[in-house]
Amino acid sequence: MTTDKKPNVVWHEQSVSRKDLAELNGHRGATVWLTGLSGSGKSTLANATARALHDRGVRTFVLDGDNIRHGLNKDLGFSPEDRNENIRRIGEVAKLMTEAGIVNFTAFISPYRADRKTARDIQAAADFVEVHVDCSLEVCEERDPKGMYKKARAGAIKEFTGISAPYEAPERPEVYVNTSASSIEGCVHEIVAALAERGIVAKEVAAARR
Repeated sequence: MTTDKKPNVVWHEQSVSRKDLAELNGHRGATVWLTGLSGSGKSTLANATARALHDRGVRTFVLDGDNIRHGLNKDLGFSPEDRNENIRRIGEVAKLMTEAGIVNFTAFISPYRADRKTARDIQAAADFVEVHVDCSLEVCEERDPKGMYKKARAGAIKEFTGISAPYEAPERPEVYVNTSASSIEGCVHEIVAALAERGIVAKEVAAARR
């Protein structure tokens, strides 16, 4: 797939700037990129954090791996090449949401560091917050909410991350949480505090309890 820019395609600036949106919303747009093994709690944590921020007046949206594969990326499989394209596409969507002033959460295994770097590099450094949702493989297999690990162990699913395909953990994530050692509420607090520290949401938002 070529990534060359088309000669007749021109970027058009918006009449409503990101500064305008931030002033209206009371916060900046940003991408919170959650990565971790299947069953680590990415979707649960993304939704819990989005809800906590929403209840405090922050505009949020969750881009969930399974949901995206129902529509935008339904043509992709799970080969390394398709995984690359899956993350490239969602990285572009996440960037658009950031520019629209939304604090968006992505809940994808996104197993390869290079792919996560691609998603990071298309945004400003201050707009991208990588969250490593760590959890031992044993605990993930015990949870196994979709029965995927059982199928992978039986050979019914090929190239399954953690079993027959690699997972490259982040080396320097902005946020690290361990869902096998901490509660979801505790992990939500860590993420919201990190967003406040980076000036994405106000410190009063992080201090609020509802």
